[in-house]
Amino acid sequence: MEFDEWEPVYEAICSDFGYDRAGDERGRDLLASLLEKSFDLADLSFVGGATAAIAGAGPSLETERDLERAREADVVLAASTAVDTLASHGIDVDCMVTDLDKNPDTVERLTARGTPVAVHGHGDNLAAIRDVVPDCDGAYVLPTTQAAPRGPVRNVGGFTDGDRAAFLADHVGAARLEFVGWDFDDPAVDPAKAHKLEWAERLLYWLESRRDERFAVLDGRRDSIDIDGIPVGSR
Repeated sequence: MEFDEWEPVYEAICSDFGYDRAGDERGRDLLASLLEKSFDLADLSFVGGATAAIAGAGPSLETERDLERAREADVVLAASTAVDTLASHGIDVDCMVTDLDKNPDTVERLTARGTPVAVHGHGDNLAAIRDVVPDCDGAYVLPTTQAAPRGPVRNVGGFTDGDRAAFLADHVGAARLEFVGWDFDDPAVDPAKAHKLEWAERLLYWLESRRDERFAVLDGRRDSIDIDGIPVGSR
C-alpha cells in the first residue's frame, strides 16, 4: 500500500482519537535514529504466496481450533503477546508486530535469534522505543509508522498491532490470510481498547475488499461495520 492511499484513513483515525500527527512523526524519527541497520522488508519475501496466520492476542487464541489453524499455516505473523501464547503451545512465529506496550523481553529475544519484529513508532511510545530498541539486534527490527514513511521506517498500512500484521502480510504478497485469536467483542477490554478494535474491524473490512478475499473473522459482522472513514463502496 502506498502512503497516499493510506493517508486519508490515517487522518480519520487521528481525528477520531485526537492523535497528534507530529507525535507519530517523532516516534518514526526516533526509531530511525536508533537503528544503524534495520530489517529489509524485502526479506519477508518468504511470505509471498503463503497462507499466513494473523494471530491476535485475544482469549480465543488458546482454543484448540485456533491453535491448530496456526500450526497448519505456512507462516505466522503475531501481534504483541500472541507470540508468547503461541510459544507456550510450541508454535513459533515468523514475524512479530508490536508497538512495545508489552513483553519487551520477547522482542529482544526474537531479534537475537533472527526472527524479524516490526516495531511501531507513534506519539505515545517514545520511552519504550528508547528503552527497548537499543537492546535489540537492529538487523531484525523492521521499523514502522502510521505517518509518512521516511528512511528505513516503512508504512504498509494498519493501526493496531493485529491489523497491522494483516496489512504487512498483504504488502509482502501473502496468498491467503487466516485470523486466529481475534475477539472483537472481548468483554475484558477497556473502552479505549474496544474502540481500537472497532477500527481494526473496519480496516480488515477494507483490506478484504482490496484483496477480493472474504475473511472468516468478519463473517456475520459485515453488515454492522461502520465504514465511515475507510474507502469502500456502500453496501
